[in-house]
Amino acid sequence: MRRVVITGAGTLNPLGHDVASTLTAMRAGHCAIDRLTCRDVERLTVQIGAEIRGFAPEQHFERNRLSLLDRATQIALVSARQAMAQSGLEITEDLGLRAGVVMGTAGGGNTTVDDNYRAVYAEGKNRVHPFVVPRLMHNAATSHVAMEYGLRGPSYTISTACASANHAIGQAMQVIRAGQADVMLTGGAEAMLCFGGIKAWEGLRVMSTDTCRPFSRDRSGMVQGEGGAVFVLEEYEHARARGAEILAELAGFAMTSDACDIVLPDLDGPVRAMRAALADAGIAPDMVGYVNAHGTATAANDRIEAQALGAVMGAHLAGLPVSSTKSMHGHLIGGTSAVELLACLMALREGVIAPTANFSEPCPDCPIDAVPNTAREARVEVAMSNAFAFGGLNAVTLLRRV
Repeated sequence: MRRVVITGAGTLNPLGHDVASTLTAMRAGHCAIDRLTCRDVERLTVQIGAEIRGFAPEQHFERNRLSLLDRATQIALVSARQAMAQSGLEITEDLGLRAGVVMGTAGGGNTTVDDNYRAVYAEGKNRVHPFVVPRLMHNAATSHVAMEYGLRGPSYTISTACASANHAIGQAMQVIRAGQADVMLTGGAEAMLCFGGIKAWEGLRVMSTDTCRPFSRDRSGMVQGEGGAVFVLEEYEHARARGAEILAELAGFAMTSDACDIVLPDLDGPVRAMRAALADAGIAPDMVGYVNAHGTATAANDRIEAQALGAVMGAHLAGLPVSSTKSMHGHLIGGTSAVELLACLMALREGVIAPTANFSEPCPDCPIDAVPNTAREARVEVAMSNAFAFGGLNAVTLLRRV
């Protein structure tokens, strides 16, 4: 089987505008959750979120191009540029035919949708910008990344709610494994922190009004954020031949469906996904040194995930660090598991495990080592990243040190 490795990473998220600043914030256990600044925030019951502060799009894109780019696409492009710069890849005419993009997003151009519904229904305008459709379509980020680098191979977008980025990363890996490409850009991006986006999530009654405390006894719900990350995946021999620095190997991937409930999590689906990812990588459970949990801080999700980990890891769970970085950057919906993969890279490459911030006391329903509040040093050879979405769609990735 063709091996797949990561040779570049980039991100724009509430913790930082690049990978270095993001990992610094994770090591410090910094929580980026604060009062929202979006329009009409006073009409929201939930007035907190994890926003990207200090990002000036005009510093990254020409004015005429910005008219084509929703905030989610801007996040994807900035992240892709960083990832490509780190990889040192030069996309030649021939390589462009063997390279593609798979991106994940749950909502596509949510800010564009919100702005234009407001214009038409609240402000009574009868016309919208001619680029509304190209801005809001789910494949916008994929297409813009492909155009920026001349990537003419397999390219598409995956939308599986909160598991979108993990599904995208796994599918990009499988494209390379299958021999259909040698290079793939992949990840996820989301920008749902607009009035309509937050108001919709309020209706689910799963949102916290103070902060995000995954696995803690006093957890009160999830907190939304915005952001994303992009990675350069390469076939192992292709990366070696050009002397690329390999950040980690993407060793295993699996996806399952609960086929049970549209919002409530089920135990069986996550268990099967984790076991299948381990089998795909040829890795035993006791070889996993860190799990970046889905960990949304809702009562049901954290309890079910802890039970699933117990079923898969057995006695090994007692000494296995399991943290949720959503406690710091919020739930980035379709972009979340891409940013969470950065925590896995940090564990593998720097020997630092990101903490679960805002943790107050252990919960009997979640008997795990949640790495409370303070980062921890540990040698990690294998890291697992979990993503379990509404609709019962599960995606699990495994990274291995090279």
